Amino acid sequence: MSELNNLNLDIEEKKQTFDDVVEKPQEIVNPIDDTQESVSENKFESLNTNEEKPTLFNGVEISQLTKRQLKKYRRMLKWNKTKKEKRAKERLKLKSKKIFAKENNIDLGPSRKQLKMCTMDSSPCKTTVVIDLSFDDLMIDKDMGKVIKQILRIYTENRRSPTPMQLYITNFNGKSKIEMEKHNGYEHWDINFRSENYLDVFPKEKLIYLTSESDNDIMELSQDKVYIIGGLVDHNAHKGLCYKTAIEQGISHGRLPITEYFYTKRRKVFTINQVFEILLRVSEGKSFKDALELVLPKRINIQPAETLKSSG
Repeated sequence: MSELNNLNLDIEEKKQTFDDVVEKPQEIVNPIDDTQESVSENKFESLNTNEEKPTLFNGVEISQLTKRQLKKYRRMLKWNKTKKEKRAKERLKLKSKKIFAKENNIDLGPSRKQLKMCTMDSSPCKTTVVIDLSFDDLMIDKDMGKVIKQILRIYTENRRSPTPMQLYITNFNGKSKIEMEKHNGYEHWDINFRSENYLDVFPKEKLIYLTSESDNDIMELSQDKVYIIGGLVDHNAHKGLCYKTAIEQGISHGRLPITEYFYTKRRKVFTINQVFEILLRVSEGKSFKDALELVLPKRINIQPAETLKSSG
């Protein structure tokens, strides 16, 4: 019994040490004294003072900026002044984390080399998911930005999967493309960007539009089908639009089997990246029930359906 207690104490000490490495890597891996830090700060300050300040900000002369624009401009200047130092600290923190993890056999997930090998072409999973960006004109710029951010999360999840799904972005033009161009190098991402509509890319009989208004619960994924997620952030301003689109185009529609396993008072509509991640986890071998429990936010307060049935 005492040996077991000693082992548990040893594990707790390692965890605490790992947390200390992440929080204060300089003290453990690469100590830096106060003199070095002050020299480094002075160096960055001198570099920034030598740089020429911009005369325009987002195409507007500095003297003509509004109060809100001026706040953004000052934040940009502050970030430019400190970004090199912050990134250097982040690299040091990551290096410290990797060293400690290697010494204590802690798994940090797939390496960059492994991620490069896990591409859609080499993936055994041939299930196709489409993000439909045909709703650009229905969104303000702020909501269009949210759509692109969610696509970035989708890309990250798919790239980190050992068996990534076949990911397509269709109707990629107009506002969505302009917003995506803010992210340099997106053209080289492992995503199939297509300017055409999905009807011009895939056979009609393979398409299934995912919409919460559908009465068709999808209980399993088929590698022969193409699942469409509407790329729309509308705050319920266009309720039922994806369902209406599927009906008008004469294509199949379906919904995630949330009511099969859970009960919630809220409308069963989730973000684009949440829907994608649920599909991804199922494609990796999880059940829909497990995938829903893993992905859905805890604040929704979903309850198991069987519990409510037995209590009723």
